[in-house]
Amino acid sequence: MEHRNSAVMRASASIRGNRQILLDAVAHEFFHSWNVERIRPRSLEPFDLERANMSGELWLAEGFTQYYGPLVLQRSGLSHVSAITDTLSEFVEAVVLGPGRAVRSAEDMSRMAPFVDGSRPLDRTNFSNTFISYYAFGGAIALALDLTLRERSDSQITLDDYMRAMWRIHGKPGGTREGLVDRPYSIADAEARLAEVSGDREFAREFFGRYIQGHEAADYARLLAQAGIILRKRNPGRAWWGDVRLEPRSGRLQIVALVPANTPAYAAGLEQDHELRQIDALVIRSYDELAAALGRHKPSDRIRIVYVDRNGVEKTTTVVLAEDPHVELVPVESAGGALTPAQRTFRDRWLGPR
Repeated sequence: MEHRNSAVMRASASIRGNRQILLDAVAHEFFHSWNVERIRPRSLEPFDLERANMSGELWLAEGFTQYYGPLVLQRSGLSHVSAITDTLSEFVEAVVLGPGRAVRSAEDMSRMAPFVDGSRPLDRTNFSNTFISYYAFGGAIALALDLTLRERSDSQITLDDYMRAMWRIHGKPGGTREGLVDRPYSIADAEARLAEVSGDREFAREFFGRYIQGHEAADYARLLAQAGIILRKRNPGRAWWGDVRLEPRSGRLQIVALVPANTPAYAAGLEQDHELRQIDALVIRSYDELAAALGRHKPSDRIRIVYVDRNGVEKTTTVVLAEDPHVELVPVESAGGALTPAQRTFRDRWLGPR
């Protein structure tokens, strides 16, 4: 738990076996010394310990910190470029593929903290289809903003400059109330600082409107290509019906969680608690049988599925398979290519030693 002037961190894992994970946790909390502990949302200052504190700015408070954690490790030489690309892959995939983006903006996701941060609802929720962690969502926004600012300015203006502006106006000590933040920020303040740093009020308004208060995703493939990092399908050509969670029960496979909304299985009407019986007239009793049945197909194939619904009624549906949409970020040199001089310069300015 981070405090204004200190942090307490505990882990049962050893540094020898979990070095990268533990270093990332330390880097994250270290960056909180500035972001949140001093550069603090008005919605959280002062913090009310007797009620839920709802904030629309956690995409910046936690999400930008989530971005800077691995960036600090990369710039300090404590990790390899493959480590940060793995982390950034998770951010990008969460935003690009998550069905929740169509339902809630990053600002809306932030306000969900009282319902998802350690809380456990008694009733079932639809959060898996309507919520994306503001940690990952904010990390993806930070990545997009950093690369966009660099693109606009030949790397002369970056997210570092934005955070310095937030620090100068909203975080720097010297106020009148010891232990409190005198100038906490609102979302309008965060947009104003971007206008100030970029020198373009319209750019700031559009960025916030599209990616923070709206429902769009940035063009990550184009932005990352500047640094010689490829955004590509993880399993090109593989048939996919969705990330459907199943468990074996009484010799059958049962769907045990909400079917993701933007998947072929969802479009075919499959739902939580449905029990699979057959695929293409083959009886399905295990994961291996399911994987084998799907593995015989390619994207756009139609498969016939027999299942039993919640009322015990046997039904049939047709799933039109898609190509596995999961993505990964790969340095161009790891994909058999070569960095151009411009890409090398861009990457060094972004990820190079500090």
